Amino acid sequence: MEWRDQGILLSARGHGESAAIIEVLTPAHGRHAGVVRGGASRRLAPVLQPGAQLDLAWRARLEEHLGAFTVEPVRSRAAASLGDRLALAGLNAVTALLLFGLPEREAHPTLYRRTEALLDLLGQGEVWPLAYLQWELALLEELGFGLDLSGCAVMGPAANDLSYVSPRSGRAVSRAGAGEWADRLLPLPPCLMGQGGAPDAEIVDGLRTTGHFLHTHLAPELGDRPLPEARQRFVDRFAARAARSHAAR
Repeated sequence: MEWRDQGILLSARGHGESAAIIEVLTPAHGRHAGVVRGGASRRLAPVLQPGAQLDLAWRARLEEHLGAFTVEPVRSRAAASLGDRLALAGLNAVTALLLFGLPEREAHPTLYRRTEALLDLLGQGEVWPLAYLQWELALLEELGFGLDLSGCAVMGPAANDLSYVSPRSGRAVSRAGAGEWADRLLPLPPCLMGQGGAPDAEIVDGLRTTGHFLHTHLAPELGDRPLPEARQRFVDRFAARAARSHAAR
C-alpha cells in the first residue's frame, strides 16, 4: 500500500533510538499516523515541529498497518510562533483539538483547507483570534455539531436582534425571544455571525459559546474524554490579553 499527499504535522514523538511516530492531517487521507525513520535525527527533528507543512509518502504492506512516512518540508510555521506565546498557545490548541476530535484515516478536505488557511495566519495577532473562532465553528460543523445562527429558534427566521444561542439546540435566539430565560442562554456576539469589527471582548464571548458545545456535545460523543488543556490555555491567554487591552483604554 502506498500514497502521496501533503499535510500538516499534528504531533511527533520519539520511537526507538532514532525514529519518530508522527500524526498528520491530510486532505485525502485525514488524520494519519506513521513512523519516520531517522525522525529524531539532527536533520529531521527541526522539520518535525507541530504545524509544519510537509510533503508525505506513506507505505505499508497492509492498509491497516501503521506504515512508514518519508517526509519533505514545504514550509515551517515555527517562526510565526517563536517568541509569541499567544500564537504558540493557538497553534497547540488547533493541533490538540484535531487530534482529539477527528477519527483516524477519515478525510475531511474542507476542514483541512480551513486549518491550512488558519495556520498560515499564525503570528498575525490582530486577525488570528477571530480566524481561530471561525475555525472552531467550522470544526463543530464538520463533526456534526454545527450551530444554526440563521434565525430565532423562538420567534422564527424573521426575528431581528439575534443575541443568544440555546445551549441545548445550538440555535440562535433573539433578545425578544429570550425573555426571562436570557441568563440561561449563551452569548451570540456579532462576530460569531461574521458581523461587525470583532473586538477582543466579543471574541472571548464567542469562544465561551463554541467551548460549551465542544465540552457538552462533542466530548460526550468521544467517550466523555476531557477537552485538551491546550484549548483552555489559549482561551485564558487570549482573555487576559483582552482584559489588558480594555484596562488600557
